[in-house]
Amino acid sequence: MKLGYKRVSSIDQNLDRQDLGKLDNLFEEKLSGATAKDRPELQSMIDFARDGDEVIVWSIDRMARDLRDLQSIIQTLNDKNVSITFLTENLTFSPSNNDPFAKLQLHLMGAFAEFERSIIRKRQAEGIAKAKAKGIYKGRKPTIDPVKVMELYNQGLGPTKIANEMGISRVSVYRALKAKESAHKPI
Repeated sequence: MKLGYKRVSSIDQNLDRQDLGKLDNLFEEKLSGATAKDRPELQSMIDFARDGDEVIVWSIDRMARDLRDLQSIIQTLNDKNVSITFLTENLTFSPSNNDPFAKLQLHLMGAFAEFERSIIRKRQAEGIAKAKAKGIYKGRKPTIDPVKVMELYNQGLGPTKIANEMGISRVSVYRALKAKESAHKPI
């Protein structure tokens, strides 16, 4: 069976340029490729793959942005007797083919992908620092309404019930309650 995996980094990006050809099953996601464990469709594809299947991916950087992650994914698939082909790099890794040149290329391409990700993170941090210095950057918008947390708390709900009601963690509830408490302390 031919399985395809496509990934772009954000919702507004398009998956169309990653033409994988005729497939039996396709797994797609629109989210960052920082780590494999944070990508449910990748995990679904790995779980779905069976002995003798072939996974087709547009390019190495669509599969992983970290060399260890890349090696781990390939090893996991090969251990299941599943081959993986990267179309852009024209590389195939299968349990039966132990090509040292392909492994070298994989390590080089994976290292470049990891390097590129590090550079992007560095540029992002520099941009945020400059924006903070100018007073432009305010950080991410809060996703938890502390007023709602206090309302529910004042109605007699405990942290666990508040967390369940709002779909947040108990730690977030405690943090909101503590912030509200420290805001009302006299100086």
